[in-house]
Amino acid sequence: MPSKKSARLAALTVAAVCSAASTVVLTSPAHADSVRVRDVQGTTRISPYAGKQVTDVAGIVTGIRTYGSSRGFWIQDPDADADPATSEGVFVFTSSTPKGVAVGDAVTVSGTVSEYVPGGTSSGNQAVTQITRPTVTVVSSGNPVPAPVVIDAGSVPDAYAPQGDPAANNSVNGLPLRPSAYALDLYESLEGMNVRVADARVVGATDPYTELWVTVKPDENANRRGGTVYGSYTAQNTGRLMIQSLGKAADFPDANVGDTLTGTTTGPLDYNQYGGYTLVASELGTLKSGALERETTRKQKNGELAVATYNVENLDPSDDTFAAHAAAIVNNLRSPDIVSLEEIQDNNGATNDGTVAADRTLTALIDAIVAAGGPRYDWRAIDPVDGADGGEPGGNIRQAFLFNPERVSFTDRAGGDATTAAGVVRERGRAALTVSPGRIDPANEAWKNSRKPLAGEFAFRGRTVFVIANHFNSKGGDQGLTSQYQPPARSSETQRHLQATAVNTFVKEILAVQKNADVVALGDINDFEFSGTTKALEGDGELWSAVKSLPRGERYSYVYQGNSQVLDQILISPSIRRGCDFEYDSVHVNAEFHDQISDHDPQVLRFRP
Repeated sequence: MPSKKSARLAALTVAAVCSAASTVVLTSPAHADSVRVRDVQGTTRISPYAGKQVTDVAGIVTGIRTYGSSRGFWIQDPDADADPATSEGVFVFTSSTPKGVAVGDAVTVSGTVSEYVPGGTSSGNQAVTQITRPTVTVVSSGNPVPAPVVIDAGSVPDAYAPQGDPAANNSVNGLPLRPSAYALDLYESLEGMNVRVADARVVGATDPYTELWVTVKPDENANRRGGTVYGSYTAQNTGRLMIQSLGKAADFPDANVGDTLTGTTTGPLDYNQYGGYTLVASELGTLKSGALERETTRKQKNGELAVATYNVENLDPSDDTFAAHAAAIVNNLRSPDIVSLEEIQDNNGATNDGTVAADRTLTALIDAIVAAGGPRYDWRAIDPVDGADGGEPGGNIRQAFLFNPERVSFTDRAGGDATTAAGVVRERGRAALTVSPGRIDPANEAWKNSRKPLAGEFAFRGRTVFVIANHFNSKGGDQGLTSQYQPPARSSETQRHLQATAVNTFVKEILAVQKNADVVALGDINDFEFSGTTKALEGDGELWSAVKSLPRGERYSYVYQGNSQVLDQILISPSIRRGCDFEYDSVHVNAEFHDQISDHDPQVLRFRP
């Protein structure tokens, strides 16, 4: 209880939802039979008081959030009970900037208990227990903030989440929390409480929203560059935690993967729409650089064909990243012979006026590559039907081929357009495309509101190589790893499976005509190397994802919520794989860095046709 010296005879009441003027009221300590914070939180994810009024919930203010759409403050009961399943902290939602309260104030709060789902109920996210429409009474000030609960490798279970209740659509909301058994249960049992991590390694670089990810389990699926690798649906990496700050955005560190927040990072544990459980730091550790450097692949040898895929993230002529992309292609990728580009936008980017041509975008990139000391690439692409391929509205993203005409030639076969399907024929005993460049089965429902694959026929040292550039349906709409539904539903993969099957069918047609044809299918597959999408793309051995030739710790092209994972892939036909005369490289130049020019790392395959 607060000391007599710090007790006030009068208190400030904050009716924050309507931003009413503050009023002074007389106060007295909370009644012994008042509802406690632990009662509000309960022993499951949903409060037993949800939708009900509570009176005089007592606690110490541990943090105040004055920005964003979820403004308010956290309180914590300093007298914890012995039940590890009940949180002693809760968020008080005031809507507008809280007035009249400060960290260290002992307060009582009366209001309505609600369960707020960040992102809305359709997101599948877990709910945050809050007290809304609050009347806040300050009892005393200058009290010590309750000591933080330390989250570390010894406290976080290896199992991620319990299996949800089948009778509740696999929701875990009604299940009793078991914080010693499951990581998500542990984090939920600490929701709203003051927590601390120490000397935490960064596994997800600072993003534009001033968020980063750390791990409290430094040995958990760690790779040599400091990241945490996501290698299966059952190994979600339980030590990952998002870090935000209660301070100024300008004071938030620019961190890369492999850096460390040294010392202690302390603050209330929240739940974020985009990352789940989040430590909102009132005390932020000091950033220590891990000196991570961007990778450079080796130059292809004279008899090797180098084929790369690179998602350039909505590139259009108004962007200021052309020189940086060019430098990456020339210096880090060492000027591959063929580059499949994803997310090339039309000539005026997101302006939605019917423009579909992208020649200005591609020419600007080619000119930048020459300025960076690279070859003058030629290009091939097919303009989409306006608004038919998804992506940013008005942008009309598509795949495109760059190729170095001094090393490789493109076999042009007229007739390819947005709606004409490429076919396979036999010419002099070998497979050939009916149109080149051409699109694979563009009328197939698999490609509705999604990018259609671009197929091209190339010649290298007298041998034909078929290259298929892909950008499959995104993961948008999938439930997150921290979803209330366990296991989370991956609804977006239904379309990707259809897309993978369509591409595999086309490859089958090529191999049916020419068993030993060299086929490379590559691009932003938007799925993992162990996924059902990849299995459907590989089929019965028609293709094989060459990223699996790398050690497990090297298999990633993207970092999402602190998980280093595969989204970009290069798949090869049996004739390329059979002799093992190929080399694969995931060239880490973007995904691990706060100053990335794309959120994807490019991939390079070198082989001898």
